[in-house]
Amino acid sequence: MFGYVKACKPELKIKEYDTYKAVYCSLCKKLGKSYGLLSRFTLSYDFTFLALLNMSLKDGCDGFERKRCAFNPLKKCNYCKNLDAVDMPAAAAMIMLYYKILDNIADERGFKKLGYWFLKPIFSRAHKKAARQYPNIETVVAEYIAAQNTLEKAGCTSIDEAADPTAKVMEKILMLCSEDDMQKRVLSRLGYCIGRYVYLLDAAVDLQDDIKSGSYNVLKNVDAAEYKDRIKSQLYFCVNEAARAFELLDIKKYKTILGNIIYLGLEETFLKELDNEGSV
Repeated sequence: MFGYVKACKPELKIKEYDTYKAVYCSLCKKLGKSYGLLSRFTLSYDFTFLALLNMSLKDGCDGFERKRCAFNPLKKCNYCKNLDAVDMPAAAAMIMLYYKILDNIADERGFKKLGYWFLKPIFSRAHKKAARQYPNIETVVAEYIAAQNTLEKAGCTSIDEAADPTAKVMEKILMLCSEDDMQKRVLSRLGYCIGRYVYLLDAAVDLQDDIKSGSYNVLKNVDAAEYKDRIKSQLYFCVNEAARAFELLDIKKYKTILGNIIYLGLEETFLKELDNEGSV
């Protein structure tokens, strides 16, 4: 939904990029097939990472096949032969989208608020289907949104507390990628660090808009003189801790692609985002 967890494409080999794109396209296809055409617009690199991670911890060779793109029939794309591999990430994307719509309805005003009210019934049925299939994801996301809303209404000024709900929801979702208790513990740490990274970077990107609109943003409380250095140090901490956790995983395939995301993509993304005009 945010698109902050993605690969550093120039550093991928051609075959690695083809695989990365194939998983991305497979997730797009799964969303459309399971939740309708409009659900494809919810696609993000964050859930492509989740799909790759989910597939990487399982035995067997994932087959790919070339078929025509639903959006562009003149173009052919590579897809996973077995779309079950991206079922959980697709459901997570749909559930997260629905709760984001509810959150925006509560936060926005005017025409934006009306727009989200219009979207709510469109995605309500898809959300119910995803929630039936993965009630555990539904539960943790609902708890995350409730916790986040409570902190925002209280005007929380602690960065650690404000980032905690997002970190915890990613922790719980990543733990679904393995049945092994040891791997679950590692995935828990990896998910927490990535969730914290996503929250902090999104807060940094939205800061100027939130100041203008009067919306909640925990980074409003950071001294302007030290803002850039402080947020960068926080993000580097998340990236480094995520890398340490990643190295403990028993990755069976796609290790170089996932490594590219963890070691290069996260840093490249936040440096680009923070250098964009208006985000710092």
